[in-house]
Amino acid sequence: MRNLIVNADDFGAGLGINGGIIHCHVEGVVTSTSLMVTGRAAENAAALAREHPALAVGLHWDLDGEDGRDRVALENSVAVRSELDRQLDAFVTLIGKPPTHVDSHHHVHRRPEIAPIACELVAPLGVPLREDGSVRFVGGFYGQWEWQVTDLTHVSPEHLTWILRNEVDEGWTELGCHPGYVADDFSSVYLAEREVEVATLTDPQTRAEIDALGICLASYADLGEEGAH
Repeated sequence: MRNLIVNADDFGAGLGINGGIIHCHVEGVVTSTSLMVTGRAAENAAALAREHPALAVGLHWDLDGEDGRDRVALENSVAVRSELDRQLDAFVTLIGKPPTHVDSHHHVHRRPEIAPIACELVAPLGVPLREDGSVRFVGGFYGQWEWQVTDLTHVSPEHLTWILRNEVDEGWTELGCHPGYVADDFSSVYLAEREVEVATLTDPQTRAEIDALGICLASYADLGEEGAH
């Protein structure tokens, strides 16, 4: 069985991001999302999550200070541990339960000085940490393969179809994505590309291709339930 989790990062970063993710969940193929508790629209994201219980919600750790606080010094292990732990607590306060999975803004948890701390904090939760080996991560659905150089072919229906046919293997795969709508409360070097992602992720052909390939569209909550049996 090929199980595919389509996970949208940056939930909570802004109202337009939240709206795009929810639209891709209701009308498209997004099954899971990662909440940035430091985002200015985190409370709105939590409210939307309650309205859409089928959307699995994980934690999107942020050490870049997206909420206006100073960026955490990554070489300071005490500060890093304290901030990651604080965000875990904030997640439970917002969502009312632990995350179904954990990843991080700009993949900071991959850094060698951060990875051991991240693994230690996630282990008691019994949930996947992105790229810990339990779920294959596919990150090629992204419109800037070079910094600030936009190439929309990489978020086109055709490229997503190629990914589905060539990179979704047996077992569990996560397809990372960043859908959203442009809004005044969020700015980023990766912005207009998000609306193109929305269009692709809600394109009926995308779901038709998933079905035709016999891929099971699932969520991180489904993975957790499978592991519990």
